Amino acid sequence: MALNYIWIFFILGAFIVALCKWIFFGDASTFALIIDSTFSMSKTAFDISIGLTGTLALWMGLMSVGEKGGAVQVMTKLVGPFFSRIFPDVPKNHPAISSMMMNFSANMLGLDNAATPLGLKAMKELQEINKEKDTASNPMIMFLVLNTSGLTLIPITVMMYRAELGAGNPTDVFIPILLATSISSLGGLLIVSIYQKINLLDKVILAYVGGLVLLIIGTITLFYNLSPEDANTVSSIAGNLILLSIICSFVGLAAYRKINAYDAFIEGAKEGFKTAVTIIPYLVAILVAIGMFRASGALEYIIGGIKWTIQDGIGIDAAFVDALPVAFMKPLSGSGARGVMLDIMNAEGADSFAGKLSSMMQGATDTTFYIIAVYFGSVNIRKTRYAITCGLFADFMGVIAAIFLAYLFF
Repeated sequence: MALNYIWIFFILGAFIVALCKWIFFGDASTFALIIDSTFSMSKTAFDISIGLTGTLALWMGLMSVGEKGGAVQVMTKLVGPFFSRIFPDVPKNHPAISSMMMNFSANMLGLDNAATPLGLKAMKELQEINKEKDTASNPMIMFLVLNTSGLTLIPITVMMYRAELGAGNPTDVFIPILLATSISSLGGLLIVSIYQKINLLDKVILAYVGGLVLLIIGTITLFYNLSPEDANTVSSIAGNLILLSIICSFVGLAAYRKINAYDAFIEGAKEGFKTAVTIIPYLVAILVAIGMFRASGALEYIIGGIKWTIQDGIGIDAAFVDALPVAFMKPLSGSGARGVMLDIMNAEGADSFAGKLSSMMQGATDTTFYIIAVYFGSVNIRKTRYAITCGLFADFMGVIAAIFLAYLFF
């Protein structure tokens, strides 16, 4: 229901803004911009889903090989104790556990092409144990919110953009981004745990979270003093090596157990193709509404109103407001937020306060509405319950942390 209200707000809000521009300022061009955006964004939605088809077929095929060969069961045991606490409704050793673990791992390494199909695979498996097929279950919501929090150990893309735009030290945002995205993820875990009455003080949960903290500290230590080129090289080698190792272990174990790996792959790949087709209507709906809202200029008015309120109304430092367009755009569109970030760094300078903060906001969270549309759409979930509320709370925590850390570091 919440997604319905947001969708209506984007569309009607865009129309009202365009109407006001025409009535009060005589500018009727916004109507054409909005209509143009509906066509371009619907095409974009279709292109995204078609672009995902090959990747979905590949990774769902590999997951099918892993399941039949037993590799998935081995991976499940590694995270079983932790996941049994935060996903108490998922049966022990269920295939969804390994899919979720691999999705989280791919996200942490910044491997978006692998993360999305693994996430969709997890959603399909969670749907199999969902008693109300049109309503998001507790495990689905926890999984989705942890995805939208965007925990990434290596924000290499942001650092490379900063290098291309002339930043003196492109990696100076590395630690702040890691801290901000970690706070976002912990905020998401906390708010969903409150809704679902999960005890976060459980010693197993504390042990796993502590291990993640140590991993983050180790990653910071490794990458902080590397040049962007060296960081990119190490990140690329590590990510590709991990992915290749997973593929080979799946195929190798299937061969060892005399499983027909090829047939298993084809079976899973067929499901990937079906999933890609299923998400098209959901992508068209959300991306068209977002495109209309952006084309109307409504977002610019919101940012301007916030800046006036903080700077002129309250009278406090509003330097952070120049970077807020990234924070508002990120839950709606990853490419849109990236474009806004680059525009800010071009206008203000990569080493300006706004340039650094926009980089941090880009790396702190993920595209909440896109993830909701794609993940829930892939299994025909229409009642999202409190998923959007918790996802946006995680985004909010990441943005607030980014602002605080920007003032602290820069």
